[in-house]
Amino acid sequence: MRDVTDRSTARRPRLSDVAAEVGLSPASVSLVLRGAPGPSAETRERVLAAADRLGYRPDRAASLLASRRSGTLGVVLDIRSTYHAELVEQLLEIAERRGHDLVLGARSPSRDERRAVESLVDSRCEALVLLGSDAPAARLAELGRQLPVVAVGRRLPGTGVDVVRVPDDEGAREQVQHLIGLGHREIVHVDGGRGSIAADRRKGYRAAMRAAGLTGRVLPGGHGEADGARAAATLLDGTADLPTAVAVFNDRCAVGLLDALSRAGTGVPGTVSVAGYDDSPLSRLAHVDLTTVSQDVPGTAEHVLDLVAERLDGDRTAAREVVLAPRLVVRGTTAPPRPAAV
Repeated sequence: MRDVTDRSTARRPRLSDVAAEVGLSPASVSLVLRGAPGPSAETRERVLAAADRLGYRPDRAASLLASRRSGTLGVVLDIRSTYHAELVEQLLEIAERRGHDLVLGARSPSRDERRAVESLVDSRCEALVLLGSDAPAARLAELGRQLPVVAVGRRLPGTGVDVVRVPDDEGAREQVQHLIGLGHREIVHVDGGRGSIAADRRKGYRAAMRAAGLTGRVLPGGHGEADGARAAATLLDGTADLPTAVAVFNDRCAVGLLDALSRAGTGVPGTVSVAGYDDSPLSRLAHVDLTTVSQDVPGTAEHVLDLVAERLDGDRTAAREVVLAPRLVVRGTTAPPRPAAV
């Protein structure tokens, strides 16, 4: 075994050193370090352990220069979204393993998606990942003709753009069916405003209510906590009976609703049950404990980068859509409805 204790004075370890360490060809070692298919799990483990012992780091600059590629992927996200933050964390971890750098383009109330995309394209990103994009489909189709694009969370048929999503109508149906299963009949939906994702969740809510023979009620909402607080104010204004349950567009909006209900002295789930959507880190906080719909963040990140790799390596030109099953996560904000007053 080589003495690798003094790395400061030794030359930088090379791919051939790792290959000699494990008794494999440089080509086989390269497959492992690039995350390419072929080597067995045991071989991968041996190679990665040897690379770590030797302190081997791929010379990314040289390899990318030779291939005329930047190795940089751009990700557009809503900086207010804890779900997007968690997804980006997964993307960063997987991208580093695969030899990519990520550059983030932030969307905010003062900076729209178009500007975020333009900054990433100007930074010579090889591909773009759009989280929760609300851009017109025609614009995304045009963008997809310039470079590989993967949209997360949204249906985009006929655009040539790759998609990874959960069927939001099915997720919303699971929300409502859970509440109906607990015995709720007066269930309000707080929606997410404009956009296809909000429309699909609204559609799922209405379909589930119709299937149960129930009359639905949709309140204006949005993506943030303030939108949920406004919806709670509407529910509490006394002009209509308070429902026994609320199915909310996303977790951030649901948290705003929960906070406003708590401040008004309305118990959750004692008086009103609340279900969110996204299974974001917010929903898992002990004092929130929100029933919600999970979108499989690790699986989404893996599929996104698989689609990017297929495009960049030239293995595929036709658009693909990966649809992952939603999963209801039951926590403490839902329970059977309050007994009727006598």
